[in-house]
Amino acid sequence: MDEITISSAFGKIFGMTGIGSLDFGVMTMLVISLVFLYLAIAKGFEPLLLVPIGFGCLLANLPHSYMTSSDPGGLFYYFYQGVKHEIWPPLIFLGVGALTDFGPLLGNPITLLLGAAAQIGVYITLVIAVALGFSLQQAAAIGIIGGADGPTAIFLANKLAPELLGPIAVAAYSYMSLVPIIQPPIMKFMTTEEERKIKMEQLKPVSQKVKIIFPIAVTVICLLLLPAASPLIGMLMLGNLFRECGVTKRLHETSETHLINIVTILLALAVGSSMTAESFLRWETVKIITLGLFAFASATAGGIILGKILKTVTGGKVNPLIGSAGVSAVPMAARVSQKVGAEADPHNFLLMHAMGPNVAGVIGTAVAAGVMLALFGQEAQMTPGHAELIIQYGADFVRSIFFG
Repeated sequence: MDEITISSAFGKIFGMTGIGSLDFGVMTMLVISLVFLYLAIAKGFEPLLLVPIGFGCLLANLPHSYMTSSDPGGLFYYFYQGVKHEIWPPLIFLGVGALTDFGPLLGNPITLLLGAAAQIGVYITLVIAVALGFSLQQAAAIGIIGGADGPTAIFLANKLAPELLGPIAVAAYSYMSLVPIIQPPIMKFMTTEEERKIKMEQLKPVSQKVKIIFPIAVTVICLLLLPAASPLIGMLMLGNLFRECGVTKRLHETSETHLINIVTILLALAVGSSMTAESFLRWETVKIITLGLFAFASATAGGIILGKILKTVTGGKVNPLIGSAGVSAVPMAARVSQKVGAEADPHNFLLMHAMGPNVAGVIGTAVAAGVMLALFGQEAQMTPGHAELIIQYGADFVRSIFFG
């Protein structure tokens, strides 16, 4: 009798531990979380993001931890409310605006076109995702990965396809961290050595008055045309106004340091806690990761193609390499443009020129998200419009080519 009682007691204790609940899905997610931590710590890939995402994923997948974003009353449940109610991404944009100098863009306004051209990857991927069976809302959320902007991708996914938030966030932040690996081969393939050696003229100085007017003007113009983008554009430009107006030093310093750091921790942990085996280990995740890579690569290519066009139009005054910085990974994409240009000519300094399209890409990706919300959000009309029909025709065309 004593032996049975002891055996039952040990069995009950074992059942209360997480060890007895380990299965293939849980073990796989634990390995994935450790891979994220390894890439962040050992390889230095976006450690400020991948460390909390990886650790959040680790905590969420340990059995009986009750640390997933869907566990009511749990710690991460409350962190996730900042994602669900669209608080964390706009606050990240506030910090990004406080960190961003729009001087290179204002000094050479033509680079705004390069930031817009890089968004082509978003729209091409949207059509392909629909062809692969995703809904218009899901395809739009997947396509925005091409902008290489994690907060925007999270913001749009939460609005249009919350069931895909985990894979989309992971894809967006992964490709942001892999910019130095993914972009250079595309840049070298699409440009000649002579083009990479092109030296650009020194940027024109920009007055403080212009820098103050710019965020106000962009806010008014963009939000009159595209109100759906107001949370992102509005906070981005408010942060930049803190930076440039000269009378809000404390607000500027808080926005670009403490605030953005705190919100980054909360946002990344919330994203990691949503990556459970049930939501992440699906065939759709593989397709999203693949489509995200295509979106990012085609966005890079789109910026370079317009860079080559501008080089021709300006008589060789624009180095096409800066077009690759039209994605929103600030300032990493601009540094990659500098690095590839310096490999062709060590005396070629493209960093400040590349910052123009780079910061334009931040605005461009937020505008693209606003377009998607206007077309496919809950406030959009339920009846198919011209845009939806064009996308469906494009998707049918893609299916007919690749699937017969």
